[in-house]
Amino acid sequence: MDYRRDIKKETEESIQVKQRVLAECIEEINAAAKMLVNAVKRGKKIYLCGNGGSASDSQHIACELVGRLRRKSIAVPAIALVTNIPVLTALSNDLGYEDVFSKQIEVFGTAGDVLIAITTSGESRNVIKAVESAKEKQMKIIVMTGKVKNSLTKLADCAIMVPSTDTPRIQEAHILIGHILALCIEKAVSN
Repeated sequence: MDYRRDIKKETEESIQVKQRVLAECIEEINAAAKMLVNAVKRGKKIYLCGNGGSASDSQHIACELVGRLRRKSIAVPAIALVTNIPVLTALSNDLGYEDVFSKQIEVFGTAGDVLIAITTSGESRNVIKAVESAKEKQMKIIVMTGKVKNSLTKLADCAIMVPSTDTPRIQEAHILIGHILALCIEKAVSN
């Protein structure tokens, strides 16, 4: 069996979505970069959350910020709220899965910190509750989602809506955007 046609189609679709991100999302990405740089320069923390592939994306982006992207280590305090398995399972068991991120924000978040909420649909109840908790804590909120306006885009200080409804394409763009944001922070902090 030959898969070259599928390979070409998937790659071309990914390129097209990224071209639309460049055409349609540059202002929002720039605003998010400025928000994050400002927070980091003021000694604030960055929290990230999401489910499934978006959970992995939140870990990936936090890793780039804590470690390094291209330059020497800059050690940005970034925490993926999906990584502490005992906390996640205890909160799921005791409070319900809807509260796994919001409870962590209640405990750790402070005014001026930033929450990056990643969700392709924008309708994940636990991510919505995390955003609501972050608002109560007077944190800044960046939402990365797909092109359909949703509950989260209305709550965000900055909503980056990838112009696609296809989950794999949205997730690929989210990682690109995460790398761009990390690069912007790295550039600003290391100067």
